[in-house]
Parts: sequence; C-alpha cells; structure tokens
Amino acid sequence: MCKLLVFILNGLLVLSCQQRSGEKVSETVKPNVIILYANDLGYGDIGCYGATQFKTPHINRLAKGGLRFTDGHSAAASSTPSRYALLTAKYAFRKEAHGHSLSGTDPLLIDLNTESLPFMLKNAGYATGVIGMWNLGLGNGNVDWNHPITPGPSEVGFDYSLIIPATGDRVPSVLVENQQVVNLDLNDPIKVSYSQPFEGELKAYEHPELLRYPSDRYHSDAIVNGVGRIGYMSGGKKARWKEEDFAEEFTQKSRSFMDDSKGKPFFLYLAFHDIHSPRLPHPKFIGKTDLGPRGDAIVQMDWCVGQIVAHLEKLQLLEKTLIIFTSDNGPVLNDGYEDQSVALLGNHQPSGHFRGGKYSAYEAGTRVPTIVHWPEKVEHGVSNALISQIDLFPSIAELIGTKINNEGLDGKNMLPALLGKSDAGREYLLEESLIVSLRKGNWKYIPATEVTADDWLPQKGIEGGFQNLPQLYDLSKDISEKNNLVKDFPELVSEFEKILDKELTERKYNQ
Repeated sequence: MCKLLVFILNGLLVLSCQQRSGEKVSETVKPNVIILYANDLGYGDIGCYGATQFKTPHINRLAKGGLRFTDGHSAAASSTPSRYALLTAKYAFRKEAHGHSLSGTDPLLIDLNTESLPFMLKNAGYATGVIGMWNLGLGNGNVDWNHPITPGPSEVGFDYSLIIPATGDRVPSVLVENQQVVNLDLNDPIKVSYSQPFEGELKAYEHPELLRYPSDRYHSDAIVNGVGRIGYMSGGKKARWKEEDFAEEFTQKSRSFMDDSKGKPFFLYLAFHDIHSPRLPHPKFIGKTDLGPRGDAIVQMDWCVGQIVAHLEKLQLLEKTLIIFTSDNGPVLNDGYEDQSVALLGNHQPSGHFRGGKYSAYEAGTRVPTIVHWPEKVEHGVSNALISQIDLFPSIAELIGTKINNEGLDGKNMLPALLGKSDAGREYLLEESLIVSLRKGNWKYIPATEVTADDWLPQKGIEGGFQNLPQLYDLSKDISEKNNLVKDFPELVSEFEKILDKELTERKYNQ
C-alpha cells in the first residue's frame, strides 16, 4: 500500500511539472505541412473537378487518396489579398490592400509584429520554406536590388526562400533567394521603376516585333525573355529569368528543402507560377494539350505536383505529410497577353458551372479546387463544407497543439472539416474582390456598389458582378447566379447587410 501511494504521488508530481512547463502529457501530432498553391487555376481546370480536355493524374491522385472540397474558397479573387490572408488569417481589405496585386516596388505588406503561419510553425520546431511567387511586397518601399533585401520572407518566418518578388508579368524579372537576387552582377546593377523608362532599354510598346506574342499596353513596358512586362527595368542581364525554367527549378529547390530539413518536421509553401500569365511552359510540355500555353501550363503544374509526391515517397514521408492543394483565385484567360488561351479554349470550362472568374464578385472569383491529403488522418471522399484558406493558420495551429492569439483573426479553427471528421463548415464567409460579398449557407449576397471595372474586366471575358443594385442568389437552386432574388427576400437582405456592416466597420484593425 505504501509503495502504491508513493507511485501515485510520483506520478502526480511528474504530471504537475509537465503542466507547469507547458508540455503536453500526450504526444502531439506534428506532420510535415505542404501547401501547393496554384496560380489563377479555376474550379473546372483539373480532372477531378470536371476537366476533360486534358489529364491531371497527379492532382487527381491526391483527390482520390484524400478529401476533395466542393465549396472551398480562396480569401479573395486576386493574388495579393489571398496570399496575405493565407499567411496571416486576416482579410487584406482591413489593410485597404484588396483588389489587385502589389507591384515590384511595394513594401512588405505583412506587419512584422503580427503572427503568421510560418512563424507559428517555426516556433513549433518546423523548418519553414517558401518557393515560387511571393507578391506580398519587399523591403520598406525603396528596395536596392543590388544588396540584401529586408524585410522579406525571413522576417515573416521563413528559414528559406526562393521567390518571384511580385508576379511573373511585373519587374524586376529576377529570382530572389534568401533575400538576395540570384546571379546578380554588381557590374551590371539593377534599377526598377514603374513610372519612368530607362535610357537605352527597349520598350515593348515600341518594339512589338521583338515579342513572342502580343500584349496589351499595360503589359508592354520592359522586355524580358521576349515578353512585355509591367514596369521598367535596367541592368541585371545575367539575373533575368526564363519562365521555361521555373517548373524544374522550383521543384528541385523544393526537393532540396525537404532533404535539408534533417529530421525536423517541415513546412513548404510552394506557390506555383503556373498558370499565371505570361505562360511559357518548358518545351517538354508544349503541345501536351490542344488548349495552347494555358493548357500546357496546367499539365506542367500537375507534373510538379507529381514530383513533390514522388519525393515524399522516396523519403518515406508521404504518410506523415499534410498536403493542401488549392489556388489563389479563380481563372482568367487573356490577362494581358494574346497567347491563344481564348481561341483554343474549345469545350473546356475553367470556372466549371460557376459565374465570373479572377477579380469577380461572383462565385468563380474565389471558389477554387481544394484538396486535403494526409493518409494517416484525413478521410477519403468529397466534402461540401464551406471552408476558406483564411482558416488554415488557426486550423494547423490546433492540429499541432500550438496556442495562438485569436484576437483580430478572421480565420477560424476548421480542423474537423479539413480532416473530413465533420461536414460542418463556416457559418458565413466573406468573399473579397473589388468589393466584399457574403456567403451564408447556400445564400450569396453581393451588395450594391459604385465600384466598376468596365474599363478593363470585360476585355478579359469576365463578369465582375459590380452593380448599383444588390444581388441575392440561392446557390442550391441557382449555382450560376442568374436569378437575382433580392426583391423576394428582404429579411435576408437586411440580415446580410448587418453582417457585412459589422465586418466592415466594427472589426477594423491596422495589422
């Protein structure tokens, strides 16, 4: 009896010490985490979501062995705000940073005193890496590209980075590794401007005969790799990229990052350039589809996914890795470059049955492919739960047992839905475009607005949904948002207006 009492007391003492030190009594699950972030990929752009004009076997494999969401959303209908929300669990409109992509001279958008997904994982013992398109600003607004750049991904929580600073169609057209330009020659210094051209540099709008394919005036400043760009650039001839090399280079760097984690769990944020324009897939993918460069770029991206999965299998880590495949926003065909994406579309439906696309307030602006794969923990099948990328940060924190400060976060812990343990999704969801719309259940509400995009969005073949009258749609009966019911349900309109007013006015913050 005495020995039993001593044993119990010792056990209580050990438990007490563990609780005081913040350690968990039970073992915490810490899988590797990979976010495969496609670029401008629509709901209907891959096989497991309905595409039939080409094959995407590697992404389909993830869906077959994981959970495919039918109502998964990016946080916004364009690049910068989606990426900001993904990493911070905060809507970008609260920083007045919604609607468009940042340029190559904009400062870092993420405040250094805010929590972030990579910092949370880094503090939990993860190796953290970002590879691909950044588009969240760099420096303090006056970057000298010939010296180390700060602040940047490192200050946001990434141990390793190899990034496209802005977007593929914007200068500077160089890669930045660990916050230094790759292949920089100080005897040929880089200069960047979005207002004034540099003397001696050829301009796309003056020399269209030098371009691989025509571009509109907005995309016709500097010429890099035979393509017109937004903004002007001089110098850095050895550092300038070739888009044809992106897929192999980003894939190889991803393999190396996984190899170098040295037994630690890792977080890899692989933000593909594909299928953003300009689309210049590697020669081995040209002609793989009948849809031209856009279709070939989708097949190239699918190959990259297959390479990542194959390397995980080689390292015997696939069973221990949470993979999330999704896109930053909906699709766009002609986004400034005449690459035959419209002419060769055929019967392919990039937005599936949804209305709109990139930039749009309609569903196709943010409803994107969303696949979660983790053989040990994720249920296989299809989920209709309403979820958003803005929820990934708090959900992953819950998964690995890390406490975060939820004050001011827009993201919610949706871990049961992400793992397929629950069909319950969000109560409601904000959809950010040039305005902010609302999803609640099967209802979609788009407020009246004076915002228009009549001068540029119709040229891209996209309906923006920006009207001076409110719109209300029942998606359970009208998935394509054609029948405006705003006059039939005034009580719902009033309810949704109150929710939006609260979100847009009562929860402002400057982080």
